Amino acid sequence: MRKWMTDKLFLYHWVRISILLFIYDIIVMNVSYGLALWLRFDFRFSDIPYDYLTTWVKYIPIHTACTLILMFAFKLYRSMWRFASFDELSRTSIVCAISMALHIVGTTVVFQRMPISYYVMGGILQYILITGIRFSYRIFRMLKIRTTAASVSREIKNTMIIGAGEAGRAIISEFNKSGDKMHTKICCIIDDNKNKKNRYIDGIPIVGTREDIPQMVKKYQIQKIIFAIPTISASEKKKILEICKETGCEMQIVPAVYQLVNGEVKVSSIRPVEIEELLGRESIRMDLAEISAYVKDKIVLVTGGGGSIGSELCRQIAAYGAKQLIIFDIYENNAYDIEQELRRKYPSMNLVALIGSVRDTGCLEKVFSTYHPQLIFHAAAHKHVPLMETSPNEAIKNNVFGTYNTARFANEYGAEKFVLISTDKAVNPTNIMGASKRMCEMVIQMMSRHSKGTTFAAVRFGNVLGSNGSVIPLFKRQIAEGGPVTVTHPDIIRYFMTIPEAVSLVLTAGSYAEGGEIFVLDMGEPVKILDLATNLIKLSGLKPGVDIEIKFTGLRPGEKLYEELLMAEEGLHKTDNNLIFIGEPIDMDDDRFLMQLAELKDACYKEVTDVKERVSEIVTTYRYKKED
Repeated sequence: MRKWMTDKLFLYHWVRISILLFIYDIIVMNVSYGLALWLRFDFRFSDIPYDYLTTWVKYIPIHTACTLILMFAFKLYRSMWRFASFDELSRTSIVCAISMALHIVGTTVVFQRMPISYYVMGGILQYILITGIRFSYRIFRMLKIRTTAASVSREIKNTMIIGAGEAGRAIISEFNKSGDKMHTKICCIIDDNKNKKNRYIDGIPIVGTREDIPQMVKKYQIQKIIFAIPTISASEKKKILEICKETGCEMQIVPAVYQLVNGEVKVSSIRPVEIEELLGRESIRMDLAEISAYVKDKIVLVTGGGGSIGSELCRQIAAYGAKQLIIFDIYENNAYDIEQELRRKYPSMNLVALIGSVRDTGCLEKVFSTYHPQLIFHAAAHKHVPLMETSPNEAIKNNVFGTYNTARFANEYGAEKFVLISTDKAVNPTNIMGASKRMCEMVIQMMSRHSKGTTFAAVRFGNVLGSNGSVIPLFKRQIAEGGPVTVTHPDIIRYFMTIPEAVSLVLTAGSYAEGGEIFVLDMGEPVKILDLATNLIKLSGLKPGVDIEIKFTGLRPGEKLYEELLMAEEGLHKTDNNLIFIGEPIDMDDDRFLMQLAELKDACYKEVTDVKERVSEIVTTYRYKKED
């Protein structure tokens, strides 16, 4: 209703302005050449020859009609003059030039030739008056913005644009048109093409290459840098952003290439530089045909489908054309959010969102007996290391027995594939969460050896940037609150990957599964958490240790300085994808393992206090600190 009222009000004002312009133009067309004739004879009306005056009076109606037709033909009454640009100026100039030419020909052929000064002065006066009124609003608006900006000069940010290509030009043009000029003053442009140096874009000088960034930041007192090269490689982008980061300026970046193609570059769409852009890794590209071949037209169940990894699995599975997608999650808000998102994007898709726990065997069996899923991606798990350290029984109940329940029903109801989402914390675990995930892997390998036909596999990877509970959102909140940013240890390192990349690799690994494999993903180079914290502070235009304090809090219970992706006893085999490797299954006594699981389950539900010790007897690589 509000939008309808706004649109109606806008239309009313636009029509009113168009009518007023139309009346004004008629007056200008009649007056311009009359004034020219008066000027020609030294402002003495009595000196104007009668035949000249008669010609002006008789031809003016014709001139007015012809000029109005031209103005309608060139759509000058449809323009938004508050945003008047060179296009409107050029069309107005053409109309006035043609109108003047017609006036010369018309008066000469139909009546008589008038003085040359009459034509010249009349045409110039008409052009100035018609153009002036149309651009006066924009000129007034610009002066108002500058006046307002001068009064709030503390809010203006001197800005540098990186990139003198189409994206840079589009951003400068958008700033010139928008009210954001009140807060942003574009001072200079940087581009690595040395031939562009000392040239200008809309009056903004191109002052040098990336090597000149620190010097130009000081020279122009730059406070904000906008990176406007969307087609650059990730490694080159990282190099330039590293230079920008050290200047202490606020850093922003233009949208992706596809938005440039669609002409969607707007000031409002410029976003802050994300931390993953400083990792310098190229986005991982998957073989879409490989994934689509085993996902398309299948009934797919995603447990934990509302979580960070689970929801991205749902997005990509929906994109690959699954016959039916079942989102299963204990947390209704997350499940609702991803369900609504997918319904908007894929309205014809057969989508089911179910609320339930993987601990609940009755609920799980109902899901399998009703929908008979062919592919299961098991992402449901407790994953917060410190929380699980204080609630170890819950970690085992949910992670281990939730996995066992889901895997058992997958086998009983003849699912084709079951893929467990595991973690690098399962390797030589030092915390109960990691130990529980190692037990999940053991469950999968045991089920694979006794399966009726279901292929079981696990995929192991490190941290994902921006996932729920990860360090990046925590750092961002701490910076927004003014600090301090808390890092557990100055030397702690982790492997990182973006959520879409991790999920693409999970889906690809699933296509390779033949039974019992633990797929290990290549996570690239490890990153120091301290570097992440420092970079995030700098990306916010602040100085670590000056504006935002970095506080070391000490390693949390069960936390490692570094994570591993493979245990020593596991072999490592390559796959067709050079980012995915296979760890050799470890031999184990399945009967003994089942007995240990039964005893552990009974102990957990009795809320024993020695569950960590019991787990260490099953997971021999689990190293935990005994409590006093």
